[in-house]
Amino acid sequence: MMRSFSYSSPLSFPSSSSLSSSLSRSLLTAVLLLGMNSAQAHGDDDHGKKTTKPVASVKSNLLDATAPQRLSDGSLFVPKIVQRQLGLRTLLSVQDELPHTIELNGKIVADPNAGGRVQASQSGRVEAAVSGLPNLGQRVSKGQVLAYLRPVMSSLDRGNSQSILADIDAQLSIAERKVQRYEQLAEALPKATVEAARFDYEALKKRKVAVEASLSKTEALLAPVSGIISVANAVSGQVVDAKETLFEIIDPSRLMVEALAYDPVIATDIARASASWRSSHTNHTNQAQSDDTKVVSPQASLQLSFLGGGQQMREQAIPLLFRVTAKSVAVAVGQPVKVMLQTKRLISGIAVPNSAVIKLSGGESVVWVHTDAERFVQRKVQAQSLDADQVAITSGLKEDERVVIAGASLLAQVK
Repeated sequence: MMRSFSYSSPLSFPSSSSLSSSLSRSLLTAVLLLGMNSAQAHGDDDHGKKTTKPVASVKSNLLDATAPQRLSDGSLFVPKIVQRQLGLRTLLSVQDELPHTIELNGKIVADPNAGGRVQASQSGRVEAAVSGLPNLGQRVSKGQVLAYLRPVMSSLDRGNSQSILADIDAQLSIAERKVQRYEQLAEALPKATVEAARFDYEALKKRKVAVEASLSKTEALLAPVSGIISVANAVSGQVVDAKETLFEIIDPSRLMVEALAYDPVIATDIARASASWRSSHTNHTNQAQSDDTKVVSPQASLQLSFLGGGQQMREQAIPLLFRVTAKSVAVAVGQPVKVMLQTKRLISGIAVPNSAVIKLSGGESVVWVHTDAERFVQRKVQAQSLDADQVAITSGLKEDERVVIAGASLLAQVK
């Protein structure tokens, strides 16, 4: 007999619709999580790059804001901090009546009353004095023995001198015997005859001494004035000719300046005179300077007093003579200088220091004007020398403008 059993499962399976919705929610959750992870990793990478680019951009902007720049209109933008670093200084321009200045070429000369020249009076050989030969720059006193000169003769001249000396010896012997004989007969002879014989004998003795001295005696070369040895061409044992210069002596506290004027009227219209020597150099320090700018500045200046002018043309010009008023200056005789003569005529202009004017490669003169707090503009001007330290701007510059007088050459190098 068979029994029938009924089976009921303890598990209950969801329906197909509920299973589909559950799978959809799980898949959506996984996709969202994956997207968040991907977005987080990508965000980390982007953040690293984005933090670098803005910093570099900020640094570049800061450098541009603190660096001088040349603007499109040719003016310069120079921040205040750079102005202080460059040491820029300005001067307020003032229009005034300035003396008309004439520039002449001149040179330093020695005062003829305070200088001297030692020359050989004849051909001879130079011998040193007891203290030796003087050196350049050595101070000597008037009458001091600088060297000795021993005459040098040719064989023919020496033979003639020795022949003359032998003839004098013979005449001297005859004169000596004659004097002795006359003295023995002094009572029988007139007194005038005895004295004449004695005078002839003394004259022959002096003549013999002179001829012997010409053969062997040295000549002392003496300093004609007190001063400093400026030229020394003597060497022990040197054979020199007559009129050859061995030493030159100058007094550095008494110098003169000689200039050449091509207009005779200038000598009658001088109000003030000065001289300067200048060094023209192209600025190229550390390649920060431009090759087309040249700054001309006086190295030193001398104040002069006018002595007079010649009345005879020399090299198609009239020589003018000035005395250096300073007692001690670092100049050399023969050194070329620029002589500035301020005449009694006046011109309208603006006086600025020489350092404010820059020469361009084309020969044009320019200055820098401080128009705004951080802006500088270049102006072409016409300038002429006023004195050793200043120039007069006659055109291109207005009154009450600030002109750069220190550091102008540095502004020209801004690119």
